[in-house]
Amino acid sequence: MKKKCIANKRGIALLITITVIMLFMTVAVELNWKMRSVVLSTAAMRDRLMLKHMASSGIHAGMAMLISDKHQTESDSLQDNWADPEAIEAVLNDMPFSGGKLTLKISDELGKIQINALVKFPEGRLFNNFQKMLWYQFLTPLKSRAEIFKEMEPISIINSIKDWLDSGDNEAITGLGGAESAYYGSFDPPYRSRNGPLPHLGELVLIKGVPHELFHGLGETSEISKYMTVYGATRSKGNKLTYEGRININTAALPILAALLPLDQQELAQSIYDYRAEISKLENTDALADPAWYKNAPGFSGIKIEPKLLTTRSDIFSIESTASLNEMKMTTFAVVERRKEKKSGKWICKILNWQTK
Repeated sequence: MKKKCIANKRGIALLITITVIMLFMTVAVELNWKMRSVVLSTAAMRDRLMLKHMASSGIHAGMAMLISDKHQTESDSLQDNWADPEAIEAVLNDMPFSGGKLTLKISDELGKIQINALVKFPEGRLFNNFQKMLWYQFLTPLKSRAEIFKEMEPISIINSIKDWLDSGDNEAITGLGGAESAYYGSFDPPYRSRNGPLPHLGELVLIKGVPHELFHGLGETSEISKYMTVYGATRSKGNKLTYEGRININTAALPILAALLPLDQQELAQSIYDYRAEISKLENTDALADPAWYKNAPGFSGIKIEPKLLTTRSDIFSIESTASLNEMKMTTFAVVERRKEKKSGKWICKILNWQTK
């Protein structure tokens, strides 16, 4: 009986010992996991901070290139260093980052259709008829690109956008298809027209008649947001904002070049595009200084683009900087405006928008 009691006590002691050992092992594993998590979390945090610094540095490198370009030439074209991948790569290679990779893309915002130029600001009541024509010539060819766009009415879309922008919210709607706040107030939830310039592109999809598929793209049809901008404001007399809507013919994409031409002549846009590419290979930067250079393109004898739609100068650019490090990525997107400081006379880049993803 005594031996059995001793054996039971030894068994209990063994169980206690095993339990304590398992407890210590659990604590050790838990501590080890937490330490590893802390280390990994710290490393991830370090990498994110590094990525943020790298992406931000890329934006400032792009701004420096744009300022340097302003000192070299008055016009802006795809000949310039800011549009040259090799020139950009050379600048990035000089940046002191020991690890990771940085890529940079600079685009001209004034090579796009300026949405807010559709209405004559600062009064904000009347159509800019040249811009109205540009919109019509841009939207109409899209009807044949996809089945869903066949029933699309370009004039109705243009009228709705005009009503969204204009300041006459209590006045009659514009033509067929227009819409003021009374129309949007019937939705759930209700909302109102902007009655002023669009602050961001995404607002377009709130406007009557603008299909989501048109804004975001569908199949072979690129999203129209690629060819639109809300930037381009200048100061009129009295220091009020206005939008000229002039498009830089030196940087405009092919669909925008086509929209500058009447519908029955839009196939000639490729001729402008190809001719511009040939000129861009030359060292003569003055060849694209005059907006009327398109008249020298094959097939353009006697054809005229409305001069009030054209420019060869730009001072508003978007810069996209992407940093990569240890399988992590971070992209910073900025829109900047080149301007000359009144006091110092120096060119600077003012940041209009800054986003990090």
